[in-house]
Amino acid sequence: MASVQLIGRDRELAQLNTFTTESAVGGGAMLVVGEAGIGKTVVLTAAAESAAAVGIRVLRSAGVEFEASVSFAGLHQLLYPLQDRRHQLAAVHRRALGVGLGLDDGPVPDQLGLVNAVRALLVRAAVDGPVLLVVDDLHWIDRASALVLGMLARRLRDTRVGLVAAIRAGEDSFFESEGLHEIHIGPLDDDAATALLSEHYPDLASRSCQRYLAEAQGNPLALIELPDASTAHRAPGVTRVGRRLHTLFARRIESLPARTRQQLLLAALSGAEPGPTAVPTDLGPAEELRLVCVDVDSRRLRFRHPLIRAAVVDLATHEQRRRAHQELAERFPEFSEQRARHLADAAVGADAHIADLLERAATGTQRRGDPVGAVGLMLRAAELSSRSQDRERRVMVAAYLGADITGDLAEARRLVEGAERSPGGSSAGAVAVASLMLNIGGDIDTVHQLLVNAIKAARDPSDADDVVLVEALYVLQATCFFGSRAGLAADFHTALDRLGHTAPEFLVLLGSTFLEPVRLALPMLGRLDAEIAGISDQSDPAHIVRLGIAALYVDRLSGCRTALEHVVAHGRSGGAITSAIEAFVLLGYDGVLSGEWDRVQQLAGEGLEFAERHGYTLLGGLLQFQQAYLAAARGDSDTVKAVTDELTRWATPNRIGLVLHHAAHAKALAELGRGDFDAAYQQVSGIFAETIPVHAPHALWILPDLVEAAVRAGRLAEAARHVDAVAATDVATISPRLALVVAGARAMVAGPEDWRDRFGLALATPGAERWPFHHARIQLAYGERLRRAKVTVGARRHLTAALETFDRLGARPWADRARNELRATGRATAPGGSIETLTPQQRQIALLAASGLTNKQIGDRLFLSPRTVGTHLYQVFPKLGVTSRAALRDALSPPDITD
Repeated sequence: MASVQLIGRDRELAQLNTFTTESAVGGGAMLVVGEAGIGKTVVLTAAAESAAAVGIRVLRSAGVEFEASVSFAGLHQLLYPLQDRRHQLAAVHRRALGVGLGLDDGPVPDQLGLVNAVRALLVRAAVDGPVLLVVDDLHWIDRASALVLGMLARRLRDTRVGLVAAIRAGEDSFFESEGLHEIHIGPLDDDAATALLSEHYPDLASRSCQRYLAEAQGNPLALIELPDASTAHRAPGVTRVGRRLHTLFARRIESLPARTRQQLLLAALSGAEPGPTAVPTDLGPAEELRLVCVDVDSRRLRFRHPLIRAAVVDLATHEQRRRAHQELAERFPEFSEQRARHLADAAVGADAHIADLLERAATGTQRRGDPVGAVGLMLRAAELSSRSQDRERRVMVAAYLGADITGDLAEARRLVEGAERSPGGSSAGAVAVASLMLNIGGDIDTVHQLLVNAIKAARDPSDADDVVLVEALYVLQATCFFGSRAGLAADFHTALDRLGHTAPEFLVLLGSTFLEPVRLALPMLGRLDAEIAGISDQSDPAHIVRLGIAALYVDRLSGCRTALEHVVAHGRSGGAITSAIEAFVLLGYDGVLSGEWDRVQQLAGEGLEFAERHGYTLLGGLLQFQQAYLAAARGDSDTVKAVTDELTRWATPNRIGLVLHHAAHAKALAELGRGDFDAAYQQVSGIFAETIPVHAPHALWILPDLVEAAVRAGRLAEAARHVDAVAATDVATISPRLALVVAGARAMVAGPEDWRDRFGLALATPGAERWPFHHARIQLAYGERLRRAKVTVGARRHLTAALETFDRLGARPWADRARNELRATGRATAPGGSIETLTPQQRQIALLAASGLTNKQIGDRLFLSPRTVGTHLYQVFPKLGVTSRAALRDALSPPDITD
């Protein structure tokens, strides 16, 4: 093709050339934005030619309206020239690319994993020289490719890879463009428009020239094409440029030979080059009319404008389109997604074979990380199903995917309601309804019965390859967990046992380490640890989340954190929403235990926005608990009451025991903070019987609060009974945190002969500082006992350490208690902290200020500016709980070091 000549685009082309030069050194991304026909493609082409002329390798792709539903079609086209470099990548990137682009089988990569693999491939290619990715018609790129490219665009910095993409102004796209540099292509100014028109039509009369200039309104394509239209066919008056051009292109297409129109239709519907039977002469008439460009050597075809492609399809009859899809289907392998789609578009009625192919394609699409595309394929399979039971099953599978993976509960509800109006029933339908009900916080017993019946109705209850059966078991274990009542889990374990050694590992782990950790976790910990060790190789968000869930109550979440953060990023970019919300929940739980409470507030807030936006009442309730727990620990009783009242309101009638346990836990912690220990005990004692409840895994989190409340309320016999019950189990061997909890509980109830040894053993638990709130509360209890035993030095040491932790966490009620205990030892403390919380420089400045020196005098002594001194004091005051210099003297009075 000839080099592109531009008129009136010097500024835009200069900007693009500057970008390509800079990106060849440091990478980057830029968008070209403009209306249809404004010249985006020509500007892109010119920039690509300029880049290629200076040795930059150019890779091109373009969105095609009729391929927008084919997962990764755009990405595949863009990266195809680099396929021979895949073997140079690390195994994890090679695998992610192969599976993500449908070239290999295997576990689906998550979006971030695929983005990293694409980046690695491009960086490898850029070793030989800079690379420029050019993507046209980004608004028509398929969803999966657009999401990946949007994430990739933000990760090209410090590479030699640039990305420049054109998108139509005002069009929706799955490409996340926020924050990227943009060039806006506007209409040509009057001089440039006149010059362009004169170049193409030098003999045009002045009056006609003025009319076309007015009609085109600076649109370059209109300026070139409108004068070529026949005056006799022109509609009177000025019409929208897009409509006029579409009409113009339609007239040209109608004048083509039938064989040429057939080849154009095949190209328009496939987005690919003409088939092997086509010869250049077939497309010659279309080239002469400036409809397409054909490279004779490569035999690749490009429509000169998307409106031309659309006009080709619009002008074809239904039968012509159907035959074209039939012909295109024959070009692809038997079980490929492309073949299934074309056969579906060629179908004239129900067809069981095509429906089977579409269902198979939906499964593959889901594995490749495009659950939204999978839902569309499954619904089309349902439409083509010849048997009503197959149709209902496929609708319900689509509904389940919508509810449990994509996060589209509204669409899932619509599908379920539609299927419920049809006769008959299916296991897939029951699973979809149950999943929907569970996610919106429906009645646990109803959900449980639906799932039990669906499992009993399975054709072969021992078939671990039955996708519906496996998902029914997964939703059933979740239902048993949320119910948290004795007897619910029996049906799950019975059904799981029928699968024998073929049971999916994630189900086995969930049924033991998560559902009943007290009874079943210990023998499974090695298998769980092995799975977590390989979690970085996992790319399926749902699988990562399921491993995280299995890790929750046995304290292995820290090993899942990075993978879960990737799942959150995947959801933020429009991926698997349900998995992202679940990842928010799991990361929040991890932060509650690890003391990263400010991060928990941020995660819970963002996760709740996701949950509320998509209707996930149940998962939102878990995030609300995290907010209530932190509020209780920090003394915000109003928030605790508001949140727990709301949780109790909808969880009680639906018998959602887990949520009720969460609410009781938050309220008990708040009562502990207020010092109403008997009320705290009453809040949670009902969860515990004579032994620790194996059916309620959250009891493992409640245990330390239960024992502390009982001891401080003077219920020593009850406290001892609970401690004996947990000591009789293997709970303390599950994790170091649980070892700390059990040891701390045993110390709380220990008698005069061994309490010091018991507290010493508890605080000596390896890694005890990893759980700062638990650890500090044991230090506080120990310090209190030491003070009462008049072991003043030891008491101060533990109380001071506890106070520092409480102040850092913002756990005001516990900090106040520690501060009061320290005062009782004779050591003065500030109401907001102690001098030990200050840095050495802050301590030095605070002492000088307390002695009466001004900021300038302190600065002269310490070689600091008065402003720097003031900044330090601004930080010191809240740490010590004072508001003036006068209060510093009392806050910093030397401690009594005598016993």
